[in-house]
Amino acid sequence: MSSIYTKIVRTISARVISEARDKTARVVVERRVSHPTLGKTIIKSSKYLIHDESNSCKLNDEVIIQSCTPKSKNKTWELVEITKGLEEEN
Repeated sequence: MSSIYTKIVRTISARVISEARDKTARVVVERRVSHPTLGKTIIKSSKYLIHDESNSCKLNDEVIIQSCTPKSKNKTWELVEITKGLEEEN
């Protein structure tokens, strides 16, 4: 009997905070959690390096990223799509 394994791909939304490197961007993922004792809502954040093959994301863009095989020591996420970009004013 053969067993089939399915790969679980995590997909999350994030905001770009730096895009200074080639094919790499730094994003921040913010989540709201309740404090265990006080019950107050706290914003916790995590920063990740993502792989951006075409250098298409810009500062403050809202992006969707997904987990992937490691591209380098710290890059284990890749860009799926840009959902909301910074609108240019004319």
